[in-house]
Amino acid sequence: MKRLILVLSALALGFVAFAQDLDDTWNYPPLLSAKDAPDSYFILPEAPLPNDAIFAYDYSQYLWGKLQRNTPRGEQAAEDAKLDIDHVLANFSPCMGAVLSRTTTPTIAHMLAGLVNLEATTTAKDHYMRVRPFVLFNEPSLTPDDEPYLRGNGSYPSGHACFGWAVALILAEINPDRQNEIFKYGYEFGQSRVICGVHFQSDVDAGRLMGAATVARLHADKDFMKTLEKAKKEFNKVARKYPIK
Repeated sequence: MKRLILVLSALALGFVAFAQDLDDTWNYPPLLSAKDAPDSYFILPEAPLPNDAIFAYDYSQYLWGKLQRNTPRGEQAAEDAKLDIDHVLANFSPCMGAVLSRTTTPTIAHMLAGLVNLEATTTAKDHYMRVRPFVLFNEPSLTPDDEPYLRGNGSYPSGHACFGWAVALILAEINPDRQNEIFKYGYEFGQSRVICGVHFQSDVDAGRLMGAATVARLHADKDFMKTLEKAKKEFNKVARKYPIK
């Protein structure tokens, strides 16, 4: 799996010179404005505290995650941490059964880039500022280069898990024949944050809820629905031309 993803990443990166509008994933406009995105602080329960009963499960999952790090699953978790659009497209290609890239699927690329910057988890993150596992336990994470930023960013809920589950829901609509593979990877995408030691399990669970809320809200947006229909037609062509066996 890792070798396939690396090949797909190389393919996607090779197309960068021909891509338009997505040179900087982080500056791409979100699919919903901040005022239209679901409000995580309003929707979610309070972030768990170390003396809460749920924290025992969070801690056991943290220990589980550490055991996965020196395995192929750990390698995948580190890969899942990369949210630039080329890596996202390459990582989701296997479960879709076709090569996603800026050039083969530009509509899907624009949709996913717009999801990266959708602020559905920001209000709860900023309010609770929950300390991340690797900081609380004073241990290294699996993604040390990200640690300086993550130390000052709230852990609850997980933005990665929100994004990964929202992507899975949307891609399953685009390619329902592969829904099980897509949902499985969307779930694993969130679990990767536990393995990396940068989120507690309860952060990830809450992130998935916000991902589902985000997609539900997007379905009330006429522009998104038009883009979704365009993406379905785009993928049908790509699935025939660039299949992954």
